[in-house]
Amino acid sequence: MYADSNADPTGTQLLLDGVLPEFGYSRLESVAIAAAPPVTYEAARTLDLLTVHSPLLNAAMWARGLPDRLRGRPEPTPPTLRVADLFDTPGEAWGDQPWVALGENPGRELVFGAVGKPWQASIEWRRVESQDFTPFDESGWAKMAAALVVRSYGTHRSLLTYEARTACTDPAADDRFGRYWALVSPGVGVVLRGTLHAVRNAAERGARPDAEART
Repeated sequence: MYADSNADPTGTQLLLDGVLPEFGYSRLESVAIAAAPPVTYEAARTLDLLTVHSPLLNAAMWARGLPDRLRGRPEPTPPTLRVADLFDTPGEAWGDQPWVALGENPGRELVFGAVGKPWQASIEWRRVESQDFTPFDESGWAKMAAALVVRSYGTHRSLLTYEARTACTDPAADDRFGRYWALVSPGVGVVLRGTLHAVRNAAERGARPDAEART
């Protein structure tokens, strides 16, 4: 059901290509969804990431937060993490989380990102506003961008992809992130697939009345 791919079969440039055209690390997962693209896009846009659960995903997120908990400094969790909030209420969404909206092609693509040092036991974040993300080149950081992209797939179906890219701002940061990535890349895949699974369930539930009407 899920597959890794770096190709865009439509040949259309992605917003993600403009935001982070050069990158050293990436992970991409995709899923076919039995819903029309507008339904799938709305499900992706309104998804609350805090509602995404699976045994593997929960284990991956628990392990990621373990160092802070051991230090007695658990990272605060906002009440919701809706993707739409990054775009509709910038500056207010996701509490003190560092993620910012980087671009939207309505009905097709949502791009968001953050700058940080994820290789540290307690991640250090650098708040960078949307317009400053692409040109940001201060040494010692990793620029992380993610995109949810919806395409038409046959009749009444969609193909949803979720891609995460990272570019480091200097060789030393790249070395540190590379060692980190070797450990966490499988867990990133679990998170991406869990998110796609949640969107698929929501989109297919939303598509059922239309499907029943057609029959």
